[in-house]
Amino acid sequence: MKLRDLLSVYDKKKFYASAAKNEKHSRKEWEEIMGTKRDTCKRIGGRVRRK
Repeated sequence: MKLRDLLSVYDKKKFYASAAKNEKHSRKEWEEIMGTKRDTCKRIGGRVRRK
């Protein structure tokens, strides 16, 4: 499985736009692009709660 298969269309556009400008991204910005800082939710007893 390749990276392009995992990213959403929005994330791909954001990535290619930044690549065209030859910008250097920090680790924090890459984490935001990849979605590692998103909230994770879990269903407990019918409710959806954040972990």
